[in-house]
Amino acid sequence: MDPKRELTSVDLAALVGEFGAYEGAKVDKAYLYGDDLVRLKMRDFDRGRIELIIEVGEVKRAHTVAPERVPDAPGRPPQFAMMLRNRLSGADFAGVEQYEFDRILEFVFEREDGTTRIIVELFGQGNVAVTDGEYEVIDCLETVRLKSRTVVPGSRYEFPDTRTNPLSVSREAFDHEMDDSDTDVVRTLATQLNFGGLYAEEICTRAGVEKGMDIADADEGVYDRLYEAIERLALDIRNGNFEPRLYLERADTESEDGGADGETADEGGSDASEGRVVDVTPFPLEEHDDLDGEPYDAFLTALDDYFFRLELEDEEEVDPTEQRPDFESEIAKHERIIEQQQGAIEGFEQEADSLREQAELLYAEYGLVDEILSTVQGAREQDRSWDEIRERFEEGADRGIEAAEAVVDVDGSDGTVTVELDGERIDLLARQGVEQNADRLYTEAKRVEEKKEGALAAIEDTREDLADAKRRRDEWEAGENEAADDEGDEDEEQRDWLAEPSIPIRENEPWFDRFRWFHTSDDYLVIGGRNADQNEELVKKYLEPGDKVLHTQAHGGPVTVLKATDPSEASSSDIELPDSSIEEAAQFAVSYSSVWKDGRYAGDVYAVDSDQVTKTPESGEYLEKGGFAIRGDRTYYRDTAVGAAVGIQCEPYTRVIGGPPSAIEDRAETTIELEPGRYAQADAAKRLYRRFRERFEDETFVRKIASPDRIQHFMPPGGSRIAED
Repeated sequence: MDPKRELTSVDLAALVGEFGAYEGAKVDKAYLYGDDLVRLKMRDFDRGRIELIIEVGEVKRAHTVAPERVPDAPGRPPQFAMMLRNRLSGADFAGVEQYEFDRILEFVFEREDGTTRIIVELFGQGNVAVTDGEYEVIDCLETVRLKSRTVVPGSRYEFPDTRTNPLSVSREAFDHEMDDSDTDVVRTLATQLNFGGLYAEEICTRAGVEKGMDIADADEGVYDRLYEAIERLALDIRNGNFEPRLYLERADTESEDGGADGETADEGGSDASEGRVVDVTPFPLEEHDDLDGEPYDAFLTALDDYFFRLELEDEEEVDPTEQRPDFESEIAKHERIIEQQQGAIEGFEQEADSLREQAELLYAEYGLVDEILSTVQGAREQDRSWDEIRERFEEGADRGIEAAEAVVDVDGSDGTVTVELDGERIDLLARQGVEQNADRLYTEAKRVEEKKEGALAAIEDTREDLADAKRRRDEWEAGENEAADDEGDEDEEQRDWLAEPSIPIRENEPWFDRFRWFHTSDDYLVIGGRNADQNEELVKKYLEPGDKVLHTQAHGGPVTVLKATDPSEASSSDIELPDSSIEEAAQFAVSYSSVWKDGRYAGDVYAVDSDQVTKTPESGEYLEKGGFAIRGDRTYYRDTAVGAAVGIQCEPYTRVIGGPPSAIEDRAETTIELEPGRYAQADAAKRLYRRFRERFEDETFVRKIASPDRIQHFMPPGGSRIAED
């Protein structure tokens, strides 16, 4: 059987109780590895150091781990990790809850300045959302824009629609769910009762019911046995009656009886630990009687051991690149998401159209609506109760009064009146007039339109994921390998870093790393300012004789300096900078300017010598911060095409680099070219990060040196997309 990689709803229900023992622990630090693994370092007065791992990628888990097993801290904390540190440093862990019976955990942290909630979604694509005490989303690893729910920063967190909780289901509700099914017993328990496949089979086994029994053949006695088995399972979870087990495939079935020579496992027979780990559960399962089970005192400890051993076994697999990836499942997943997103978009369109039609109906029936609202407002001013107002409208409708006949309902709990106009039911706020109610509907329609725009962006993102999956499938079937972008003219003995199972980290943070920078094809350094302060600093501190200064003709670009020498070297005005380096510096200047941000593909750039640049204005001139004056002629590079790529360098140092494609292709092990597009910088960076992870055998290497935030450091401002292959 395939090893378990995602926690079940039953697992989470069991975890909640054990997590309670850590309440009161204080948060020290937060870390983010890649885009799917969060680590919280905490300390407890009695237990000392506590490490909490939350992973929402291919593996979905949340549990404590032994301190010696935590991954090394990533070099530079990304924005998400910094946000967590700002909100959680010194906060008390106040507890964790499971939402209904879903695979959602809500961790709560308290500090004097407020409450922070970390909501972990261990289903679907996985997500971690951080909210305040009122559930307003501060940030999230993935934005969600569906018709059923939205999870984006600045909005209120929306949980998925509530489903049946089998651990608290009444007998009447249980019978209803079973009777409503048209399939067999085990599938009904798995889907209608939300047990999932494994525990649906376990319930059947414990109840002595045939799994494949058609629901139509299940009588009252079958229902009784199934419901009793569910109640016993629920009682064990509520009372914390756990006997955790870590299950392994049986390495040698003969070893159960000591083998042919009567040896036990400890005396030389097959050791159960030689089998591959396949599952971990809070209590023994009859469904796993054919597996070897190792008992544990605590479920959290069992989870830690399980996932640690699973990761080791994954790393020990022989040449996993020879195994065909499951492209079909990935493609089907993206197609299913696109279908859901398309449904959401259509739903948003219909909802927005309906709201606008309602607003227009209010104006079309202005007199009638005004009469209704005035009647309610007058009655409330006379201290009439909402029940009296409702009765008054009912009496008016009986007498055939048109305004009263249009009133469908009066709801005093929220102060609304529901009217029916031209077959359309409209909720009106009784305290407002016709114009205010219409304006409210128009505003709501606009908000729905904005959700539609977000969904359109999301579906384009998914379509690109789908196209990427199909491309990789086609390349695999054609026998092509995802190798470095060389043309085959490199030395055959050169190391293939993409295929290396473990890449050593060799860090180097040069003095210019806080600026925008790259090295030209001729190995000259180009640096650019990220803001007015850095532009000012470059001109005042780092501009030397022999350097070239480039800037876009359009306003809003970095001061770009093509260095003739390193600042530590003696400056020289005798060096003739190659045209190829100047052209690459020009492309850099235009790509990291407002030209890219405005979605344009070319712009004019001028270049001057360093001695033509001055910070001293002439009489009547005024220089803004970061600005400078040019004396003398300029050399123009007209219609310079934008161009930017981001790559990962493996030698001599391991780091992300970026700049004009021609300059970094030979310096990086692999690169991804960009072009102006509709995806926000942070979203595009996440896409690049995922693409890089796919290319490297050592995914942990990408996590350590190329986080989405680090990739973003080398991307042009504004929207981007991955250029077509």
